[in-house]
Amino acid sequence: MLIQGSVGQPSTTSIQPGTTPTIRQGQLGDVIMSELHGRYYETAYRRNLFAAAVQGTGITTSAGLVTGYTGIALTNPTTSTVNCVISKVGYAFNAAPAATMTVSLAFNTSTTAVTQTTAITTRNMFLGGATSQGLVSSATTFPTAPVNINILGVIGTNAVTALSNTPSVVDIEGSIVMPPGSYVCIVTSTASAATSFFGSFMWEEIPV
Repeated sequence: MLIQGSVGQPSTTSIQPGTTPTIRQGQLGDVIMSELHGRYYETAYRRNLFAAAVQGTGITTSAGLVTGYTGIALTNPTTSTVNCVISKVGYAFNAAPAATMTVSLAFNTSTTAVTQTTAITTRNMFLGGATSQGLVSSATTFPTAPVNINILGVIGTNAVTALSNTPSVVDIEGSIVMPPGSYVCIVTSTASAATSFFGSFMWEEIPV
């Protein structure tokens, strides 16, 4: 099937309802499009967008790339029928650590199931929508240690009254695809101050 468009501005006035204009294209053959709704509206409306976050007063992270992990981890179970595609990652601290630490995103895969000791409730971004297949936890045992893939930031040791970091939301833009049997977590190079860490994931679930 051949689809053709028109290069350049099609009209100097608004196109009236009910008309059938040609598709607008750029000079490289690209199709010119604009969003009618917000960026994530379509996938949220289809009940495929999910999120989870640390609740309450926060948690204390483990130090480094370990199998016995505390923080926030997103797991796509080995029995899942979807790929989990990460759109956003968030993190914040409400107290300074004892030592300067890096904050990173780490991942790995395994045919052995992840053990979720302390689960975090996942939420469908279409409120009241179905439960996700992806699982989130704050205390987790990984079959194999995760490896760093994305450095998110550095947290210093300023006094809490001069805490230098601010809440950070990193747009992953779907660049990490988690097939069944994979996991992603937020890692700190040293342990955070007690109950000071807050983290979040937002992801889309797409049939394998």
